[in-house]
Amino acid sequence: MTFMFENLDVYQRAVDLADRVITQTRDAPRGFGFLTDQLNRAALSVSTNLAEGIGRFTKADRRHFFTIARGSVQECVPLLELARRHDLIPQPDHDALRTELEEISRMLSGLINGLDKRRARVG
Repeated sequence: MTFMFENLDVYQRAVDLADRVITQTRDAPRGFGFLTDQLNRAALSVSTNLAEGIGRFTKADRRHFFTIARGSVQECVPLLELARRHDLIPQPDHDALRTELEEISRMLSGLINGLDKRRARVG
């Protein structure tokens, strides 16, 4: 069985983002666990809140979880920058992750804006 959210490109990209963040921060030196943990949780929150929102029946509930997912994308930005400044993530990887965050944010904004344009449906 495939869940509806698994077919969404934004969901797939959010899971890939979380996976890339895990890989990039796996070998962080001692003393940076607070930063890598927060970055990993924020990156994971994007896909989990998106999935939870798709599972909701009302537009208001969906909007709420999509908005949380978009907020988690925003949370990743300063965490990723700090990881780069402390050489936990190389500049090219930082740039690629940041570009992906920007695209996921646009996609989530599209989902949120699209809720107002569609009739209420149970999905």
